[in-house]
Amino acid sequence: MVSDQKKLNPERKDEFKFAVLTISDRCSRGESQDESGKIIIDVVNTINGRNIKYDIVPDEMELIKEKLILYCDELRADIIFTTGGTGLGPRDVTPEATIGIANKMIPGISEIIRLEGMKKTRNAALSRGLSAMRGRSIIINLPGSPKGVRESLSAILDLIPHALDMVRGEGH
Repeated sequence: MVSDQKKLNPERKDEFKFAVLTISDRCSRGESQDESGKIIIDVVNTINGRNIKYDIVPDEMELIKEKLILYCDELRADIIFTTGGTGLGPRDVTPEATIGIANKMIPGISEIIRLEGMKKTRNAALSRGLSAMRGRSIIINLPGSPKGVRESLSAILDLIPHALDMVRGEGH
């Protein structure tokens, strides 16, 4: 019974490793400060995540793929959060980069993010962010705006401990 309670409790004490990748041409050139990546770190730390890597890259597909592969395969992050590059702009390629290195899709996470976001703005329907796995790492694409990041994390934060248990083979 204790193990079932542990799995359902988002306040659990098991530490997990996470990485943050901000995808933004402007932030990568130093023309703008990255607030969204820092918000992710602050929020995920509240559920006992330990940030092991934080980078800012331009909207370049191959560079995004390289970072995601590094975080998954070499650093073995449990979860990678990306922020930015999920819109309809010509340089928004984060979902394509993610799908290009993933071996499993997790559509429900991104569906929840969009559904909850649409309660506040219909524009959330225009987000192309997705969630996937590479090996034993979960990758979650978040919007680029600080408000969108906060709302998205709020919608899924309670799912993270159970998702990590599942990835580790600890059952449903």
